[in-house]
Amino acid sequence: MLAANDAARGLGIYPGAAAARAQAVAAELIIQDADLEGDREGLEKLALWALKTFSPIVAPDPPDGLVIDATGAAHLKGGEAAYLKDLVRRLAEVDVAARAAMSGSWGSAHALARYVANPTIIADSADSGRAMAHLPTRALRLPYETIDGLSKVGFDIVGELEASARAPLVHRFGPEVIRRLDQAYGRSAEPIEPVEAPELVQVRRAFAPEPIGAPETLARYTIKLVEALCAALEDRGLGVRIADLRFYRVDNRIEAVRVATAKPIRDLKRLSRLLCDKIETIDPGFGVEQMVLAAIATEPLVWKPQANDLTTTAAPDVSDLIDTLANRLGRSGRLYRLDPGDSFVPERSVRMVTPSAPASELAWPLNWPRPTRLLAKPEPVTAMALLPDQPPTAFTWRGQRRRVLRADGPERVHGEWWRQPGELWACRDYFQLETDSGERFWVFRRGDGEWAPSGDLSWYMHGLFG
Repeated sequence: MLAANDAARGLGIYPGAAAARAQAVAAELIIQDADLEGDREGLEKLALWALKTFSPIVAPDPPDGLVIDATGAAHLKGGEAAYLKDLVRRLAEVDVAARAAMSGSWGSAHALARYVANPTIIADSADSGRAMAHLPTRALRLPYETIDGLSKVGFDIVGELEASARAPLVHRFGPEVIRRLDQAYGRSAEPIEPVEAPELVQVRRAFAPEPIGAPETLARYTIKLVEALCAALEDRGLGVRIADLRFYRVDNRIEAVRVATAKPIRDLKRLSRLLCDKIETIDPGFGVEQMVLAAIATEPLVWKPQANDLTTTAAPDVSDLIDTLANRLGRSGRLYRLDPGDSFVPERSVRMVTPSAPASELAWPLNWPRPTRLLAKPEPVTAMALLPDQPPTAFTWRGQRRRVLRADGPERVHGEWWRQPGELWACRDYFQLETDSGERFWVFRRGDGEWAPSGDLSWYMHGLFG
């Protein structure tokens, strides 16, 4: 048997069991023929999708999984937790239910994803053994016959195997048990053979018979590969948006880096700099015997001549700066710029957009200046002022009392009833306050000071001027 649903597992029927034995346990068991070829093709398609979306190193993990090396790629999604969350979410959008785990080894990640993740889990390399200890021996990817034999002699969980003497285990069950244990606990390497999309534009360089390893040598050949890739892209009229550089080590391990760009490029200096900045994260081990540079995502790129009009000012191009910062900080919400929002309520009048987003036609009001720092959430202050329009003469904020020397206001901001019904009569009166220490603040009072439904007359700090 290759798979079993929850009802079958509840009866003790697990993948790998003989069909005759499973039918003996459950007489009404429904058995369907597996479409092995269809499953294999579907898994390869998922692997190719993950290759282009999530990591330079992806391989099918039959019968129902993918193994992904997120090293050098997780930061582009905002970190490991955001990386796994985005992976599960995107699979759910195409009706693929998934659970994902990140750990220090393929074996432990495989086990945690299937027996612990709900829907994701991250285990540090140092804690992967402890996370594995309570899992059933089925989590070790052992043949069913071996699992059945281990159960008969009292081994039901991984921790019991790990604590046992190795020689008797090898003598009775063969070396496979120890090999899977070492792989799960990270003591033995398990190379990944990544899937490759034949339609990708890629170039490679082999180093035989002498592998390379010095950072300056890796950087030199990176530039040569970039030059070859740019030439290949130019022949096709394409620019690269995501590029993967893979380093094949002599010990069958693959190191990789991924860079992304704000717009399609095939600029030698720019792409070389983005890739060479990440070489310091590569561990060459005992040497690199092959390097492969692939354009994972491309877009048409057509050269446009510059205007000859001497009075025309070229628009500034900050995409190079965006690429440099984004590949260091990640693109998932960490890099943005502020744009005016379609609202007069201060916290709604600012929105975060991607750095390369087109400029908005909206603008902030010019008749009343806005503070250089707007608090994410207004903070209560204690203040006293004459109603309805006088500013406070002193106020207390964050436990410190400040005396007001100068003030300007009020600026009245009305509620937006079309957004929230409760704002039908609400309003705020904003004041700019300068204290005796020279600090300038932006505070508001809820209500117009005359009509009770407009607000409860409480005071709040909302911003600070430079």
